[in-house]
Amino acid sequence: MPSPTPTFGFTFSGTPSVAPTPTVAMSAPPGRIGTPAPSQRIRFVPQQVVLPDGKDAPVLAATTVNGQLQVPAKPQRVGWWDGGAEAGDPFGAVVLAGHVDSKNDGIGFFARLLDVRPGETVVLNGSGHTASYRVVSVASVRKDALATKSGAFDQAVDHRLILITCTGAYNASRGGYEDNLVVTATPIGLAK
Repeated sequence: MPSPTPTFGFTFSGTPSVAPTPTVAMSAPPGRIGTPAPSQRIRFVPQQVVLPDGKDAPVLAATTVNGQLQVPAKPQRVGWWDGGAEAGDPFGAVVLAGHVDSKNDGIGFFARLLDVRPGETVVLNGSGHTASYRVVSVASVRKDALATKSGAFDQAVDHRLILITCTGAYNASRGGYEDNLVVTATPIGLAK
């Protein structure tokens, strides 16, 4: 009868045919806790906006439905367009929109945009982070040109903040204001 074939240094008979290979325990060096590089950007979804007058409002995610941005119904809240940039991104527009007023709830938080001027600062907060922006322009844009000609929703641009509300004449037959107020602001340094 042929002798059994060795496997892993042992024969089936239990008699070693090949000396077992000693096992060497290898241990990895202890891991280090990494820290973000100075060049790593902080980015976050805005949860609060603070206007130049120091007043703040909560920011909620807002989506588009049939091409229309769904702004929070309560005029004291502001919507962040979830199809746009986050605060601190290197490119694209962070778009916040809110009501100037409401038939049932009165003056909206973004009515304050009517008094905002270039050079003033707007701050976004969220997830323990802050991003500051300096207002560079305030413009009235026809509602029918907001999405197509204003560039407010453009994401192929240097990072910026866009604040939008209604302005101009109120047209009851058309169900609202004829224009939008578009406030554009650029970042003051990186988000922290």
